[in-house]
Amino acid sequence: MVGIAEPETALESIEATVNYFLDTGEKPFTATGGPGSLDVRTGGGQDPQRVVIHNGRRGAQDSTLDRNGFRFVRHDTKVADFFNEAEIRATYYPEMEALVKAQSGASRVVVFDHTLRTADDAAREARQIREVVRRVHNDYTEWSGPQRLRDVLPREADELLRRRFAIVQVWRPIRYPVETFPLAICDAQSLASADLIVSERRYPDRIGQTYAITHNPAHRWYWFPRMRRDEALVFKVYDSLKDGVARWTAHTAFDDPTSPPGARPRESIEIRTLALF
Repeated sequence: MVGIAEPETALESIEATVNYFLDTGEKPFTATGGPGSLDVRTGGGQDPQRVVIHNGRRGAQDSTLDRNGFRFVRHDTKVADFFNEAEIRATYYPEMEALVKAQSGASRVVVFDHTLRTADDAAREARQIREVVRRVHNDYTEWSGPQRLRDVLPREADELLRRRFAIVQVWRPIRYPVETFPLAICDAQSLASADLIVSERRYPDRIGQTYAITHNPAHRWYWFPRMRRDEALVFKVYDSLKDGVARWTAHTAFDDPTSPPGARPRESIEIRTLALF
């Protein structure tokens, strides 16, 4: 079942700090190790900014992927254990292909990656999963979007690159409602090209690029309080179409000032897909 999550009686907005990129002229890059390791970042600096973050349950019900860059949906999953790799690939991948296809209008969707994250350092090391990302970013750039398609579908790439394609991600909690470090997402309509700074991402087996994001007071931020396991945030991080549709969606985890005492650390999964038109 897919549908808009019901609004909750909660605050219309909060103020919180998000970590933007401070452009010092030095080329930024992130070195990413294996599962369970922490990313190492150099170049530039952090620019913490206090921003208003609107309650998306009350103010973003009509958002669309092509206009705003994101869509919040009620979506059940049959996955019993998100720490079971085989179950994720056998059950969750097909579910996400169907969800992204329905939300984007793509004729074909290919899942190519997923990442589990936690805000609990001990659990991160024990389960060999990744940390939450507490900086404003977009996962692909003008160069790395097409390059990712070439990496994933090398035999078809030349033909597919002649048509429209997008990279669409899906984010959800995997066990408990999110009580710490929820995901904030920026309305793509409020993001300017001048806000995007290319940042190299160095993996053990390849080089990628992301966009670091500089502060712009025009940015309009949303979060979805206490997201549950049966809710998902679908958002676009690349689109080859350049006729006015949303192409990038800046996002970040943030320290939620409304987190309850004794809150459980966030546990989440993000899935990455190629949406082919």
